[in-house]
Amino acid sequence: MRTHTIERGELLLTIVEQGVLGSSDDTEIICKVRGDNTINWVIESGTEVEVGEDLIKLDTLLIEEAILEWSKFSHLAEASAEGQKTAVARAKLAISEYEEGRFVAELMTLEKDLAIAESRLRTSQNILGHATMMADRGYVSGLEIEQKQFGVVQSELVVEMMQTNIDVLKRFTRREELERLKGELNTTQAKYSAEVERVIRNSSQRDRAIEELKYCVVRAEKSGMVIHPTIEDWDREPEITEGGTVHKDQVMLLMPDLTKMHVKVGIHESIIDRIKPGQTARITLPGKVLVGTITSVASVAQPGGWWNGNMVKYDTIVKLPKEPGLKPGMNAKVEVTITRHLDVLTIPVTAVVETETGQLCWVRTDDGVERRSLELGDGNTMSIVVKSGLEEGDEVVLNPTDVIEEAHTEVQKTRKSANRLQQYSSKPKSKTVSQ
Repeated sequence: MRTHTIERGELLLTIVEQGVLGSSDDTEIICKVRGDNTINWVIESGTEVEVGEDLIKLDTLLIEEAILEWSKFSHLAEASAEGQKTAVARAKLAISEYEEGRFVAELMTLEKDLAIAESRLRTSQNILGHATMMADRGYVSGLEIEQKQFGVVQSELVVEMMQTNIDVLKRFTRREELERLKGELNTTQAKYSAEVERVIRNSSQRDRAIEELKYCVVRAEKSGMVIHPTIEDWDREPEITEGGTVHKDQVMLLMPDLTKMHVKVGIHESIIDRIKPGQTARITLPGKVLVGTITSVASVAQPGGWWNGNMVKYDTIVKLPKEPGLKPGMNAKVEVTITRHLDVLTIPVTAVVETETGQLCWVRTDDGVERRSLELGDGNTMSIVVKSGLEEGDEVVLNPTDVIEEAHTEVQKTRKSANRLQQYSSKPKSKTVSQ
């Protein structure tokens, strides 16, 4: 029967998680080419480069074809626009030509015809007057007088017709023709504007394709290390590799600042409330141990899934001091001290038994082994803080279920109760049907 003497001391409550090194100041190299683009060549992750070195090359076949197509469309649109521009000029001249030419000529022709008709009317009136005078003297018959009167009436009708034609020309025909010519001008101008817009659009598409052609070869704007972005298990972004594809605004490569390194670690939801910015953390790396500071704790958890056993964790960033040799992607063990209990009674985890009546332990006394009920506090994988139930100097039995029958019996009772509860909860409930 092995025992442990209860003593006062220090108990540290710590968590240990695995994390990955990264930089807090990454220069992102983003794809500026529209659509899905095939990667012909990409630099190896972790390569040190100088300014101007090639980093990634995208396939240019589709862009080159697009440049040719949009150039052709642009030239066709320019030719059509020039034709419409000429049509607009002709439509404007047609208005001036009518107002200052055809209308004036038609008006002058009608006015000339009116003057001739009026002259003929006066002649007819004079002839009628002379015939009437001769008829009074008996030289002209009444039939001739009627003929002369008919000639006067006919001439008056011709004059009225000429006056009506002039009035219609001024009041209606002129306005109607001007409206028609202005409508043709507006239609032609609208077609010309549409062709100009088409020229602008086609030229813009061509110029954009020419601009994107330059983005198909990405070169380093500064010296440093180049790495491929880390793809999370739940992320659907395609991997950066030769033969793969990238889309516009996707991060293709990263150039991290190696003087600003941190560790990103996932903290389980059960203890995330006890992690605060400003806490220190012990970082274990291959061949070295560093002390970092927690700078941020995510307010939203990362999604859980098959890749992490459906555990819900929150991303936590631990800032590292400047240290040579640190590289993105390195694995690190992060140890964070959540609570430090000083001058407290502690009991080994192996001395505590969980039962349906509570937490128990067995203490060896002069009269034999005695069962004690415990009230416990925080604990780690080794020890638990004792709030009540024990005193300093008590000897507790380790692994009591192996050596004490009573402890073994209590554990068996607890297991049976748990099994019965599980069977009851899984048993289908009967339904009562009321009529």
